[in-house]
Amino acid sequence: MKITILVSLAIAASLPHSAFAAQAQPGPLPEARSFGAAKKMHLMDADELQSFKALAQYHEPKWVSELVAAGKLPAVKDRLPKEPLVYSAASMSDGIGHYGGVLRHVIGGRPEGWNWAAGQTLGWGGINYGVAECLTRTGPLFTLNADQQQPLPNLAKSWEWSKDAKTLTMHLIEGAKWSDGAPFTSEDVRFYWQDNVLDTNVTAFAAPATFGEGAQLKALDDYTIQWTFAEPASAQVLFKMAFFQFCPGPAHLLKPEHPRYNSAKTYQDYRNAQPANGDLPIATMGAWVPVEHRTDEIIVLRRNPYFWKVDEQGNQLPYIDEMHYRLSTWGDRTVQTVAGSADFSNMENPANYVSALTRAQKKDSPARLDFGPRTLGWAVSFNMAETLSTSDAREVAIRQLNRNLKFRQAISHAIDRDALGQSLVKGPFSQPFAGGIYPDDPAVDASSVVFYGHNLKLAKALLDDLGLRDTDNDGIRNWTSGPQNGSNVEIALIVKNDHVADTTLAEGLVAMLQDIGIRLIPRPMHSNSADSLERSSEFEWMIKRGDENRTPIQQGEKLAALHNNVPLWHRGGGTTERNLQPFEKTLSSLMERYLSSPDPLQQAKLIAEFNHIFTENVYQIGLTSVPGALIVNKRVRNIPAGTPILAYQWAEDAVMRERLWLDPLPKVDELLPKTIPTSK
Repeated sequence: MKITILVSLAIAASLPHSAFAAQAQPGPLPEARSFGAAKKMHLMDADELQSFKALAQYHEPKWVSELVAAGKLPAVKDRLPKEPLVYSAASMSDGIGHYGGVLRHVIGGRPEGWNWAAGQTLGWGGINYGVAECLTRTGPLFTLNADQQQPLPNLAKSWEWSKDAKTLTMHLIEGAKWSDGAPFTSEDVRFYWQDNVLDTNVTAFAAPATFGEGAQLKALDDYTIQWTFAEPASAQVLFKMAFFQFCPGPAHLLKPEHPRYNSAKTYQDYRNAQPANGDLPIATMGAWVPVEHRTDEIIVLRRNPYFWKVDEQGNQLPYIDEMHYRLSTWGDRTVQTVAGSADFSNMENPANYVSALTRAQKKDSPARLDFGPRTLGWAVSFNMAETLSTSDAREVAIRQLNRNLKFRQAISHAIDRDALGQSLVKGPFSQPFAGGIYPDDPAVDASSVVFYGHNLKLAKALLDDLGLRDTDNDGIRNWTSGPQNGSNVEIALIVKNDHVADTTLAEGLVAMLQDIGIRLIPRPMHSNSADSLERSSEFEWMIKRGDENRTPIQQGEKLAALHNNVPLWHRGGGTTERNLQPFEKTLSSLMERYLSSPDPLQQAKLIAEFNHIFTENVYQIGLTSVPGALIVNKRVRNIPAGTPILAYQWAEDAVMRERLWLDPLPKVDELLPKTIPTSK
């Protein structure tokens, strides 16, 4: 470590922060080209959407009633909680539905496993949303009036705060059951917190600091939990209790696989538990249960007979009996949905936009297509952690270069964002993106952006002033001082090769930076591997879609160094204290104040200042942003026109798929008709 620190100091000295002959030239973000946005939709208050109450009677599909009559299931009233969550008919764009059918998905992801409590992804594309339920829910918030933008009750049906805002008492749904019939209680919540989030050997999606330094949780009884916070908390913690940070797993199945409760088990055993033998089904609180997985072919989910939500007529949800996830590519998802061989897709691959729009406009198109705001965008993350996960002096040198503002400004000036946008999709779809909060996000105004636009001559001059010059005439700049003196400036770029847009943008970046004498070396890999390297800080540069650059009231903490795990491009860890630069400390302070402020006007000022400082310091290099589009088969009901593909959550959660129904029922055979998932 001593040698590494000395190397860092030498490199820092070789890259002066004093005045340079060349100065970066910031300017306003170019005005976006006109393009139709999402359709206007009906908004409502939270109590118009859902409530918790007992109804006089409950109903289920006829074939499920036959299983009850045969003694294979308890009666529906005994499978539901004391007060189920009830959706109002008025909140449904197409009203109360009927049972039956298959909802067909196509995805490019693959499941890591089935233990989401230990941080395993289930393949994305909507599987996770259909399986895991969390204490609160944020997906449907886009349907609510502006003064109602607070997390919705879910597994936690209600809560109250102490006067000093240091205690939060939450009341869980009473009498709800897992899909195998086992009761859901506070023990499931306690186990997730104590033996997953707090256990440093488990890589849960949440960290202890996610809920505030010093946060504690205890179970008061089977259906009551209590949080205590070291400092006064705000409603912001309720956002963090939604997908995917506080979605408990089934303690009754997971505890026997956890080393704390079974000394014969390892943490790797535990990560791969749920179920222990690898067979399906698993136990869930979600509307559907994974029951079959054919590798690289299909994942089949069946309705959860114990699901705890109903419509206002007492029909137990979901309406749809079976879900298919064909395992293909993300690009193929769009193609099949447009063609009618799949039913639902978030169109997020710009390469498909023109053809999909053309096809959807035809009268015989099986699908409808709605574009939304430009809240899909890509940025390059520079790893600014000085020594975390570095293995040699060269990697340390790259980290120090990443931390130099003039270097980041030079890279920004080298990028032709219009060209990058057009490489993704021709036409008016794309807009240059400077980083920070997306300009189309209602939380900020584009005037807060500081933009270092395309200026190749200036980019080269800035690099010259940094002492990075081509001394051996091979077209690549060299270090001219420090431990790397004479070496070419070569930087590894992590690229998710299962996303076409990422690969396309990477190709453009390689060419653009070649023009200024920087050699980018793409390292293509699957998203799961890239995400793992990002979490462990084992990367130099990474190109990624910035899902955290939206809805800052929910995602904002991921953009500032509020705790050791964020942002992902400057994580803390190990024995060396994280060395935050002055602007990073300012960003952290602004974000803390923004997230804790109850005053909307003050929040608006704080997030504008945050965005200005973020982009002024090129904390990430934004590339381009585009609108997403929701593609839905016309027979799918209860999806309101104008649903964004990505707001507080992805559209798969936002549309509340448990309420979707099909009319007419598709002529698609169920793979496992009239069966319910049973625990093995």
